[in-house]
Amino acid sequence: MTVDREKDEAEPTVPDAEPEAAAEEPTAEDEPSATDEPTSDSAADDRSAAAQEADADERQSEPPDGGQVDETAAAEEVGVEPGTPEEPTPPRRRRRAAEVTAGTRPRPRQRAPRRDGQPPVEVRAQAKYVRTAPRKVRLVVDHIRGKSVDEARAILTHTTRGAAEDVLKLLNSCVANAENNHELVADELKVGRVYVDEGPTIKRFRPRALGRATKINKRTSHMTITLTEKE
Repeated sequence: MTVDREKDEAEPTVPDAEPEAAAEEPTAEDEPSATDEPTSDSAADDRSAAAQEADADERQSEPPDGGQVDETAAAEEVGVEPGTPEEPTPPRRRRRAAEVTAGTRPRPRQRAPRRDGQPPVEVRAQAKYVRTAPRKVRLVVDHIRGKSVDEARAILTHTTRGAAEDVLKLLNSCVANAENNHELVADELKVGRVYVDEGPTIKRFRPRALGRATKINKRTSHMTITLTEKE
């Protein structure tokens, strides 16, 4: 038994050849595939094709004759004679609120011309919301209708009615308008039209007997005086 063990130890062991042969043979994974090609060449080709297309577009967009535009043809298209200098357009001015009109205003009525061809001059003054009843004011203005300015002033000064004071103030205002605005003289004027309109009524209540209340109407007036020249 000891001899067999010594023989076995003396004989060298020979490795298997199959594993070496398998290691030397290349596998299918190590072989380069036909699809694994470098991508740098394809990207360069794409860039060159895009550059060629851009050059072709630029050549088509350029005008003929070396990029020069025909001025005469352009002027004929616009409708302007060639060689004429262009006029500068003035800046547009913004319209203000006072200049903007909502609509057309009605024309004023034409007054009847005088004998010498000039229209008659009329000066008007108006007083609104006078705290006097229209019936009481009409009794006063009826006395000065058609009178001259001096006569009307004298009548209103010596009238005992309370509304005469308001009518006298309005007459003096109308005379001042004629002198300042129309350069007229008071001695050459007379009272043309004078009328009184009713204004809004102020309503109040007054207590009465047995718990009752009585309504009080405080009326107002709109007075108008028109002065004209004497004939």
